[in-house]
Amino acid sequence: MMDTLFLKALLLLAGCLTGLVYHLSNPFLGEKRTGYEKPNFVIILADDIGWGDLGANWAETEDTPHLDNLASEGMRLVDFHSAASTCSPSRASLLTGRLGTRNGVTHNFAVTSVGGLPLNETTLAEVLQDAGYLTAVIGKWHLGHNGLYHPNFRGFDYYFGIPYSHDMGCTDTPGYNLPPCPACPWHSASASFGKDCYTEVALPLFENISIVQQPVNLTSLGMEYAEKATRFIQCARKSERPFFLYLALAHMHVPLVIAQPPSCSSVKDVYGASLREMDTLVGQLKEEIDSSGEENTLLWFTGDNGPWAQKCELAGSVGPFIGTWQCQRGGSSAKQTTWEGGHRVPALAYWPGKIPANVTSAALLSTLDIFPTVVSLANATLPPHRRFDGLDVSDVLFGQSHNGHKMLFHPNSGAAGKDGEIKALRLAQYKAFYTTGGAKACDGSIGLEKHHDPPLIFNLERDAQEQEPLDTKSSEYQAMFPAVTRAFANILQDIATDNVSTADYSRNPAATPCCNPQHVVCRCQPCRNPDHSRTTQSTHSQA
Repeated sequence: MMDTLFLKALLLLAGCLTGLVYHLSNPFLGEKRTGYEKPNFVIILADDIGWGDLGANWAETEDTPHLDNLASEGMRLVDFHSAASTCSPSRASLLTGRLGTRNGVTHNFAVTSVGGLPLNETTLAEVLQDAGYLTAVIGKWHLGHNGLYHPNFRGFDYYFGIPYSHDMGCTDTPGYNLPPCPACPWHSASASFGKDCYTEVALPLFENISIVQQPVNLTSLGMEYAEKATRFIQCARKSERPFFLYLALAHMHVPLVIAQPPSCSSVKDVYGASLREMDTLVGQLKEEIDSSGEENTLLWFTGDNGPWAQKCELAGSVGPFIGTWQCQRGGSSAKQTTWEGGHRVPALAYWPGKIPANVTSAALLSTLDIFPTVVSLANATLPPHRRFDGLDVSDVLFGQSHNGHKMLFHPNSGAAGKDGEIKALRLAQYKAFYTTGGAKACDGSIGLEKHHDPPLIFNLERDAQEQEPLDTKSSEYQAMFPAVTRAFANILQDIATDNVSTADYSRNPAATPCCNPQHVVCRCQPCRNPDHSRTTQSTHSQA
């Protein structure tokens, strides 16, 4: 059961976001705060975006003028890493500040997943909600949609988005590299569906705990995200309460869907057009943030992992981080790998008057740092009885320090070894691999898992391409080997003695999000053929 506070929050935001008037006398709003003014936070997470997709990072890119402007007005973080190189583990770490070996999320959840991010893990939204914030997640969740794993029960007052990736279900508006739902036949006057009407359950769109559209209209999804995000910010301002918005975009994950397809027939132009669409969306949100003139909002843009190289021309750019050593042996060195192209992602931080403009930071940072940094800036308290892998990097953002992580650990994410296991680590400019492997590449090749004892060690300062590991007999290798060995042993020991969670990865067809369970395809959009039409309007959900 939802408690009274959650219901009030839900009604407040639902009313505001649908244009209804609410009153500042509502007891949920509380009194206007005095003393320390809590800042607002907007975290934008792009999907499958490459480090080289930003013009500010890579001169070959010209499709991100708004993001490039954001970089010139804020701080560009060039040595920033996702906590994992696949969707669910990366998002779980962002919202908990803990690696998947601690929070239990080591690989992606499915359409039929019963569980999600373990319920004993505390999310950033829960911490901020307890600190008086209005909270919203708009976009892709992918941390569990069944029962209490739904975002409305994980600290978010408002949710609008899809429960997992938008290639996990058919739709009537397919993007590039996605087949549509099969045609919907009409069998009788009773308007019953044939058993072969759809080959898979249609993709759902949630607003809070109800499914409001199924299948999702992918063409307008980005625009809807932008509108809901803008409305949430406006509603939160009227409430005179600080807010936390987590915007998890569908861009640049395949299928690529763009409202206005490019005139040129080149497939590569499709990626550029989709990138420009995402860039425009971020620009609109920044404009809304700036419009208040209050300058009390931290905007943090980054990605969940590197590009999906398997998708060829529909994948982004890793920039210089091409992972040559792996590519020469087969497979991709991007998404789903521990090579730099898999987890080094673009990152920008913007906060006028707080974060210096047009500054580049080379500090070693991670999405793991978002949790402790935001909690610190909100004057809130970290959850007890657990250890965190992220750091409070507010001094770095404010230009008062150049120090990030001394060590950063990279878990396996599908290409080699057991998911979640730490088999690569970063120490200063050095990168060590105990296990290597390649994800499926554009040419169909897959790099075989390979264990290294002693580990491969690269000097990224002079070999960003990860082309040639250090000679194990060299003085440089001999100097680094003891520190790498010690760091690897220490992290394993630390995790073994921590409060570690276990995620439920069991599956059950009954956990599939469905707006109307009596229809096997879960459809709540019109289904028409030239002679007949049928519409189902149920908003029932098993979430």
